[in-house]
Amino acid sequence: MKKGFLFAAILFVAASFNNTISAQSKIGYFEDQSVIALFPGIQKIDTVLRSYQQDSLQDEYNYTLKDYQVKDSIYRKDSVDLSKRPKALQMATDDLNRLKYKLINWQQYSQQAMEQKQEALLLPYRQKIAAALAEVIREQKYDFVLKQESLSPYTNPSIADNLTIRVAMKLKLALPKEVEEAFRVATGGAPASKAPATAPAVKAPAKKG
Repeated sequence: MKKGFLFAAILFVAASFNNTISAQSKIGYFEDQSVIALFPGIQKIDTVLRSYQQDSLQDEYNYTLKDYQVKDSIYRKDSVDLSKRPKALQMATDDLNRLKYKLINWQQYSQQAMEQKQEALLLPYRQKIAAALAEVIREQKYDFVLKQESLSPYTNPSIADNLTIRVAMKLKLALPKEVEEAFRVATGGAPASKAPATAPAVKAPAKKG
């Protein structure tokens, strides 16, 4: 069997399988970052993160550096005495190595700290979104919800199954007018003038690194 024919046969079987699943199940797609971007005042989080980086993390770095310098000086000064006390020497060495490792890997440490701080600030929003999504799934009787980013670029899913829009509406968040009009048309609402066939993507906030 030629490779081209085999590949075509595989595509046919896969398409048939997907069509069968789609016919039997109600599938929606969702992207939470786009909903987060719609919350009023969400931009304030960027200000809080910048302040956290410039103040808290910078203070922590300065303190760690000073702590390392002081302990390194004491370590060098008392090295002869410490060598006579193996346990004390090991403890002092471990403490210095811990501080040294933190300083050497400060960029990675601060990035992780920023990500944790961001997630803590976004948690209340994510909780509201999760609760709204659960309601939408229950009310609209969806069987599966896919991440929007996992959709194939070759598919053209209906905007009516865009749960990002449904969740935003459930939370009474302001959507772009063209998105509202396209969704209304797709879900059987009153026709809107010049409504696009599909909804334009709502831009998600950049993740802090």
